[in-house]
Amino acid sequence: MNFGETGQGIFISEKAKEKVSLLLNEDGKGNDYFVRVSVVSGGCSGLSYKMDFDNTSKPTDQVFNDKGVKIVTDMKSVLYLFNTMLDYSDGLNGKGFHFVNPNASRTCACGESFSV
Repeated sequence: MNFGETGQGIFISEKAKEKVSLLLNEDGKGNDYFVRVSVVSGGCSGLSYKMDFDNTSKPTDQVFNDKGVKIVTDMKSVLYLFNTMLDYSDGLNGKGFHFVNPNASRTCACGESFSV
């Protein structure tokens, strides 16, 4: 699915795209690697985000492409991540990837867990 055409899916900001490209290059990972995002139980709000680089797809994976970056998630997680933006911050208030999720009704103070 190409959500750039439908306006739906999982998105990546320009800054996160640049950081993903940099990390993949630093680690010597080729074009067959993609960003895998998921939601797991845990955290102070009940659900936490997980992000890894992967090169193995599963039959039930949901695949999205934004700004030339392949983003993959599982069937369960896509329900929580629909229309979420993967962003990157390098500011004084914290450095790293974070998720801007319109589906979250509550997030913890650190922003790493949420509830719906």
